[in-house]
Amino acid sequence: MNSAARQQVGFATTLSLVVGSIIGVGIFVVPASLAPLGWNAPFGWVVSSSGALCLAFALATLTRGGEGIQSHIQHELGPTAGFIAAWSFWCCCWASIAIVALAAATALSRINPQLADPAMATPLAISFVVILTFVNAMGIRSAGRMQVLTTLIKVIPLVAVILLFALRSGRGEPAQPLAQLPLSFDGVAMASALTLFALTGFENATTPVGKVSNCRRNIPLAMMIGTLLVAMLYLLSSTSVLFLLPSATVSVSTAPFADALAIEWGEGAVVVAAACIAVSAFGGLNANVLASGELAYAMAVRNDLPRFFGRTRADGTPVVAQCIAGAFGVGLILLAANRGGESIFTFIILVTTVGNLMMYLPGAIAAFRADRRPVARLIICIAGVFIFFSFYGAGLEANLWGLLMVVCGLALRAARRFAAAGRTVAATA
Repeated sequence: MNSAARQQVGFATTLSLVVGSIIGVGIFVVPASLAPLGWNAPFGWVVSSSGALCLAFALATLTRGGEGIQSHIQHELGPTAGFIAAWSFWCCCWASIAIVALAAATALSRINPQLADPAMATPLAISFVVILTFVNAMGIRSAGRMQVLTTLIKVIPLVAVILLFALRSGRGEPAQPLAQLPLSFDGVAMASALTLFALTGFENATTPVGKVSNCRRNIPLAMMIGTLLVAMLYLLSSTSVLFLLPSATVSVSTAPFADALAIEWGEGAVVVAAACIAVSAFGGLNANVLASGELAYAMAVRNDLPRFFGRTRADGTPVVAQCIAGAFGVGLILLAANRGGESIFTFIILVTTVGNLMMYLPGAIAAFRADRRPVARLIICIAGVFIFFSFYGAGLEANLWGLLMVVCGLALRAARRFAAAGRTVAATA
């Protein structure tokens, strides 16, 4: 058995990559934003979960051929569309490294308040990036084991609040009333927009295609099952928090899940929950480092990125690409620290969301062309409507920066093709 064969992962690890990529830090803070929306919040989860499932179905359609998303988009829509999807996806992955690393560091401030100081949080976030870049450099199996472990830990607070609500309901204790905002189209739309960021990440399972055993079966199956499981877990856990705490309390809480557990089990539960939330962010960071390296490697192989991105260890691990992605993430962390953190943090999230949508859109179009089944095309059309709705919700500024990101990628690609053509002419002269 050669080293490449030993570095393959199976369905369980691929599923944990999907679940671990989706469950990051968004779910642990979003109840505070949803609390004022009342019953619109649960309905918003249903809408956004349905949209995410349609998107997962569309992208899963493209992986059934046993290759990555870029290859299938390129086959259906041409190389430029394939490059835009892969470039946008890659930029989102390394930008998310900064977001999730900072979130992991700040989550620990509930345990040690001194970590809330940017002078402490910034070095800690950078150390997280360095550690997980090293873990991923050890190979896909090392990263996979880390992903399985962190996925098991990160679901603990989510399951705990569901069990706590069931326990209190079983004792006959009344649930807290939701906010008195009437159910409306605008309210559900707002709730759907707020929950979208927490549901992205399922596409990370498509990055290590050649390193997943039986990838034609395991990747699509993991994407659909993983997205469905997380969507159900999100709906139940987030709604449980809203039923356990008064809406006014949830809306001002920095850690709604920890506060909900504290009403039954005290401050000890808060420490455990904060630690699990930090681990959740840690696992999401691991998934982003893994995806960033694999994507950059695949693009280098296609000559869309400089060749040094394609340098690997003997077992095929793209160490150079992983280190570069980690360095970009560290740069954004330092930028956030120098710019005051919160505003740049929100800005990065919005631009990252737009970048994801720029990968989802050509993916959905390619899936529509590739799959001629009427039911499949209907699902993909729903995904398309959801994509444009999300572009609108992200706002004009984020969309313009996302467009600039794509233009920069196309300019880099054109420069590489022009230089390659020049070398070819010189060689034949």
